[in-house]
Amino acid sequence: MKIEPRLFDELKKVLADFGDRYFVGEELNRSKLSEDLRNYDETLLEKLFQTDFIKQHFIKEVAGQKLFQIEQLEEAILYNDYWDTSYTKYENRIGLASNGKFLEECQDVVLDFPFKDGVLTASMTKEDNEDSYDDAFLNEVIEKDEIDRLFDKKIFVNSKRYDKNGDSVVTEFNEDTDNLIIKGNNLLALHAIKEKYAGKVKVIYIDPPYNTGSDSFLYNDKFNHSAWLTFMKNRLEVAKELLSNDGMIFVQTDDKEHAYLKVLMDSIFGQIKYLNTVIIKAKASSGASGGGEDKRLKKNVEFLLVYANENAQIKIQQKPFLLSEYIAERKEQGKSFAYSNVLINEGTLSKIGETLDGRGEVIELYDVTGYETKSVSKLAKEENISEEEIYVKYLDKIYTTENAQTSIRDRVRDAVQDDGYTIARYVPVSGKNKGKVTDVGFIGTTKRLISFLSGTSYVEEGIAYKTEKAGTLWEDISWSSIKNEGGVELSNGKKPEKLLQRIIASGSEEKDIILDFFMGSASTQATAMKMNRRFIGIEQMDYINEVSVSRLQKVIAGEQGGISKDVNWQGGGSFVYTELMPKNMGYLQDIIHAKTLDDLKVVYNRMLEGTDTMEPADISFRADLDKIDWLEGFNENKRLLIKLLDKNGLYYNYSEIDDANVRELISDEDYRFNKQFYKGGE
Repeated sequence: MKIEPRLFDELKKVLADFGDRYFVGEELNRSKLSEDLRNYDETLLEKLFQTDFIKQHFIKEVAGQKLFQIEQLEEAILYNDYWDTSYTKYENRIGLASNGKFLEECQDVVLDFPFKDGVLTASMTKEDNEDSYDDAFLNEVIEKDEIDRLFDKKIFVNSKRYDKNGDSVVTEFNEDTDNLIIKGNNLLALHAIKEKYAGKVKVIYIDPPYNTGSDSFLYNDKFNHSAWLTFMKNRLEVAKELLSNDGMIFVQTDDKEHAYLKVLMDSIFGQIKYLNTVIIKAKASSGASGGGEDKRLKKNVEFLLVYANENAQIKIQQKPFLLSEYIAERKEQGKSFAYSNVLINEGTLSKIGETLDGRGEVIELYDVTGYETKSVSKLAKEENISEEEIYVKYLDKIYTTENAQTSIRDRVRDAVQDDGYTIARYVPVSGKNKGKVTDVGFIGTTKRLISFLSGTSYVEEGIAYKTEKAGTLWEDISWSSIKNEGGVELSNGKKPEKLLQRIIASGSEEKDIILDFFMGSASTQATAMKMNRRFIGIEQMDYINEVSVSRLQKVIAGEQGGISKDVNWQGGGSFVYTELMPKNMGYLQDIIHAKTLDDLKVVYNRMLEGTDTMEPADISFRADLDKIDWLEGFNENKRLLIKLLDKNGLYYNYSEIDDANVRELISDEDYRFNKQFYKGGE
């Protein structure tokens, strides 16, 4: 069944007076109609100007003058497949353009979008597949004030606070201390909190649907390619407004959309804000893929796009690997391991003088006598243990000497004219020991710097690890045991807390706000809570309570998985949970969950008449309800009913909260919560 927009029915009535001029058989001759519109055919325009439907939707009054939006009408005529392709060019043509023209019309190439105001709301559920609901779009053809209403603040309901005592009704929200979890469409939720959190979020991490058709979180991650880019564009644009001037955004994806997403993010955040692309090893590459039938190489990496605002300073994190493997690798390469001496006896310190650093601050100098050293190999033989065990047992005493080029070394060498062991005691003004009294050792006539292995290595559970600064290849984080991490089971889609720990630590400090608006199992929020960061999470899937909220409750109770032992997590904390108040979204969910044609008929009647707890649905002005034909079957009518819903009315707007018919649907506690959240209390 082909359902045409109401616009076409209205045009056919009006244009019938022109005979066959605008018809091919019974169908509109769209190319001829478009041509005459572009040529400003006076007879045609005069006729259209008298049509109520056209006057309502394509004629504006500005300063007492009426303006005919001919270009918008032409777009609606040329791209008429609203019911089949979401009434937008995005489904058919997007991307390569130059000077506003598509590649086929011009030789210069620039990534562009035909409509800057195009909005993809997207139900994002896997049930919304090709046989039911595809993509929900708005574009310029719809009145601009309707798009503004779509992005209005929304009413929150079912608000509660979770802490160590369980959950309780909440009527207040403190943006300076409270963590926030929102159930609802993430695009609309972002706009709802935009005014409150604009410029306040330090780190944004998202792991969006990869557009592969295989996402385990029930996301609809099988978009039309152009639709997926628009979907991301809408959300990244508002995310940019939330990011602080020293904030960073990390977006994780796979290789299917990575290149396009990079260009998109360059256009939104600015190419100058691009920092790095990190490659994350997520899976082992061993084994066959697809039973040997897959012609492509097996995927075992994902990509992390990193953008930073002008005042951001990335904190390079350390990544660990087995010290024994590092030493063995160097031996295979014919190289020795520099850290080969053990300071068995630290000796006695005697102050021998002072010197000054470059700022005029005092450096105290001490001579060390009676110290004793042995080589790692000799000590291993004496104790009858392996060298690997020596590195574990004496890690904080093993050292090497370096020809370090530092001003402190130069000053010590000038002040002490002997070949002994000298300690310089001072307070650094930068680095990891900033502001702390620090001892640094120098030895020999040239005063070589003594560097202890403990500065770059550590022992954990009897195993020695060496660390190095993380670059753009992160292959050291294990994904093998994340299925049950956090006490919630998911076979796919979860990210390790150690990965999120590195990301969060790279761009934030304690108390900073971390945002993830594809919350999923709440891995980001759980990690942020354990790292003493504040967080915002947004998720619209129904599993939010069974999976996401449940996981955070376990974190509050002191759950010991993930990074808990690394950070000595003992439990505690709290968060506020709330939901966008559904309007058409409630009907949308009912349609999606319908199993039979009779179920759809019941939902349709509720859409028209409402219920005790729900108002009638807002129906798109384009819809002609007379065209519904129940004989067309379940799938077609399911898809059609979803198309009928006005996507501007998915949730109740905050501006409606005092309307009598809306107020009676909201509890007194939720009413007070909304007033305080948006206005600081009334």
